[in-house]
Amino acid sequence: MSSRPDLPASRQLWERAARSMPGGVTASARYNRALGHALYVTHGEGAYLYDVDGHRYLDYCMSHGASLLGHGHPAVIEAVQRALDLGILCSCETEHQVALAERLKELFPGSDLVRYTCTGTEDTWHALRVARAYTGRLGVVKFEGHYHGVNDTAGYSHWPELAKAGPADRPRAVPDSAGIPPHNDELITILPFNDVEALERTIEASGHEIAAIIMEPVNYDSCGLVATDAFLEATRRLTQERGIVLIFDEILSGFRCGPGSAVAGRGIQPDMTCLGKAIGGGMPLSVFMGRRDIMETCTPVGPALHSGTYNAHLTLILAAQAFLDVVTADGFYDHLRALEDRLYAGIREIMARRGIACWVQGVGARFGLLFGLEAEPTNYRQVAQQDLAMADKFSLACLDRGVFMAPRSPHHGFSSAHTLEDVDRTLDLMDQALDSL
Repeated sequence: MSSRPDLPASRQLWERAARSMPGGVTASARYNRALGHALYVTHGEGAYLYDVDGHRYLDYCMSHGASLLGHGHPAVIEAVQRALDLGILCSCETEHQVALAERLKELFPGSDLVRYTCTGTEDTWHALRVARAYTGRLGVVKFEGHYHGVNDTAGYSHWPELAKAGPADRPRAVPDSAGIPPHNDELITILPFNDVEALERTIEASGHEIAAIIMEPVNYDSCGLVATDAFLEATRRLTQERGIVLIFDEILSGFRCGPGSAVAGRGIQPDMTCLGKAIGGGMPLSVFMGRRDIMETCTPVGPALHSGTYNAHLTLILAAQAFLDVVTADGFYDHLRALEDRLYAGIREIMARRGIACWVQGVGARFGLLFGLEAEPTNYRQVAQQDLAMADKFSLACLDRGVFMAPRSPHHGFSSAHTLEDVDRTLDLMDQALDSL
């Protein structure tokens, strides 16, 4: 068997695209390094993607988490059509934005006021700027291995090379991109995740300079690391004591484990929450929300400018309303949990039977596969020890058999459109893929 699936139409289209777009893609993550070119698709339907070479794939990328309901859920399509019929309203306020805000406040206790953006990068950038305006401070703390978009404020140490990352207990701020102003790293502090001692040391030394601490409470961008109770409690206590704004970036984790926060029920409420991905039902909607006194820092009430022509575009708002209708219906999460139980247990059984070291880090509807690891990781440095070459080989072997998993992605996931039969077929195809390796 070839080491790479034969996809001549995708390859040809990518070569054509490379003459008009850098790298032949419109987002860097869509260039498939394992494949050697991008995978070009024609359409999606439910749990499936279809490529230009005529293949159908069970999709375990699901728009990097944006399509929790699957591709083209009827309720979302109906909502978008309704928005189109209303005139593709843009830069207008309607009752629909208000109704969505009211529903989000119910699902995320402690959030008094809501604002909308389009992308996750905008979302976290606005939230951090509001926190700086509110506190009058400039410093930001983020955690190694956490991803908060490609903005210049938080674009550090997402997946840094360990040779550049500094000591494990005192990580260095490594820019995620060229072009970030060098002086920005003076305002960002990188800490190891789940390390209470490092957090306490930093707050004691620099708390008076820190405007915000931002984190993924479930760090899917490091394959699904979960914040410990002790770490969450310490973070909440220390930020309250020092007047620091605690921001939960739930752009990926929101709605994965239930109709709200992924850490609902653990007794911790942040000062601000960022939402995105799933909330739009596949449409580009993001949200930041929080305590009234903080959110009223936004213009026109306060001095922190937040505006945008496409904020709360009606197609996005009505799609989000439809999404919430679906995920709050009886039985929705029962189905997801059934899929979760069968898929994760099945992958673990296959790996154990074949004697392959691979930690399956499943949290709700998304999961990481860490080849080479045999115990649950708690921080980025442990995740960085995974065998990426094996992950590449596995993703290509799966692709060749009709299962799409974005290569080197730190997280994969399924949708409510997947069935138990889809999961059983997936497990059979994964078993075949590993046999070929």
